[in-house]
Amino acid sequence: MPKIPEEKLQKIINRHAALESELATIAGGGNEYVRLSKEYAELTPVVEGAMELQKLQAEVSGLEEMLQDSETDGEMRALADEELAEHRDQLPELEQKMQVLLLPQDAADQKNAIMEIRPGTGGDEAALFAADLYRMYQRYAEIKGWKIEPLQVTETDLNGVKEAQVLISGTGVFARLKFESGVHRVQRVPETESSGRIHTSAATVAVLPEADEIDVEIADKDLRIDVYRASGPGGQSVNTTDSAVRITHLPSGIVVTQQDEKSQHKNRAKALKILRSRLYELERARAHDERAAQRRRQVGSGDRSERVRTYNYPQGRVTDHRINLTLHKLDRVLAGEALDEMIDGLISEDQASLLAEMEEDA
Repeated sequence: MPKIPEEKLQKIINRHAALESELATIAGGGNEYVRLSKEYAELTPVVEGAMELQKLQAEVSGLEEMLQDSETDGEMRALADEELAEHRDQLPELEQKMQVLLLPQDAADQKNAIMEIRPGTGGDEAALFAADLYRMYQRYAEIKGWKIEPLQVTETDLNGVKEAQVLISGTGVFARLKFESGVHRVQRVPETESSGRIHTSAATVAVLPEADEIDVEIADKDLRIDVYRASGPGGQSVNTTDSAVRITHLPSGIVVTQQDEKSQHKNRAKALKILRSRLYELERARAHDERAAQRRRQVGSGDRSERVRTYNYPQGRVTDHRINLTLHKLDRVLAGEALDEMIDGLISEDQASLLAEMEEDA
């Protein structure tokens, strides 16, 4: 493990103190206050960890000096020796914690997320599985205390999901969900299958960081906006006004449609939110590909064509193929209760890969 530079820790502590002083002199509510508050909040756990590490290191030095002092009596020497051994055992764990805190942060980690779920291969069964995934993420969001807002959810006649787009809001949403992007595969016997054969079908999940206007500027000249009458399953009319909106981003060719709201204005706002997030993720993916060309690290590309996980109903297991983790608790994963075990494993693997890179570069 590379040694943590003391000057780096002190620089972070000094910056944190400077931010605290600066925030005390700025009236709350302005953009500058929000920006500085965000930086202060991000540095706080690093500073707390740094101060804890510095305190432990100082105690180790003090105990070592005590043991080197010839005037230290036998009883004090025995106590100091015992305490020093305990502190030395604690140091590697605390240094590891600090290494993780000092890892380069994904700028999007603290953002909300837009999740898109669509059936893949497998017809009606794939649409039913997409609905299962949608419910799994709904339950997971409830467990985490996040807010989930449907942007567009289109169901099939069999209660499957043809398309689901939702906004998930809360603390650190994108950091927890970003590795969920990709192809999720299911192996089970469909209810309509009379011979009891196991079928394999799939659904795709895409997780995009919600982009603010400050993240992505969209020029009006780059948009083509069409309005039309919304329709439901089988072509039936949903309403009698031209409230549905289709926005085409001409430079990228990205097309977003929205028809869930009866108001054209609301549909347009939702469509722009999704478009902005897709453009933001497009730029993030481009930057990621450039880095990946130089680095081997990649837990998951986030590409929705990559098979990431298999849900096997007959065996009651879920396997994440990127980290070779299998949990024999399918029901609890689908209930959102055990999904954190999968996500924690993915985050730990990503952090371990980053730490390994730091060691190579050291």
